[in-house]
Amino acid sequence: QVHLVESGGGLVQAGGSLSLSCTASGGSASTYAIGWFRQAPGKEREFVAVINWRGTGVDYADSVKGRFGISRDVKNTVYLRMNDLQSEDTAIYFCAARPFAIASMPDNFDFWGQGTQVTVSS
Repeated sequence: QVHLVESGGGLVQAGGSLSLSCTASGGSASTYAIGWFRQAPGKEREFVAVINWRGTGVDYADSVKGRFGISRDVKNTVYLRMNDLQSEDTAIYFCAARPFAIASMPDNFDFWGQGTQVTVSS
């Protein structure tokens, strides 16, 4: 089992920034790709960004390209830097893990954190 814990969510005004963190531990955490997903009330869970197990490959949803950045460190912590936040970014943000390679479908990820709330307001 891989255990994932998100942190860093909060309330921010439109145009502001937040940084989220996801710590992965247990199992083969060091060889897992880590993705970020988000889910707004009444909507499907959607892909945000992902980084492969080596930290050398990334992918982003079109809606966040140019605004969000994903990275990971040697402690198996993955970060999501969110800039120029807008109301449509309001959601619970989840991190998730799968072996090695990046993917963008929630069903391709085996382990999930419990989420952290991001709320963007004026």
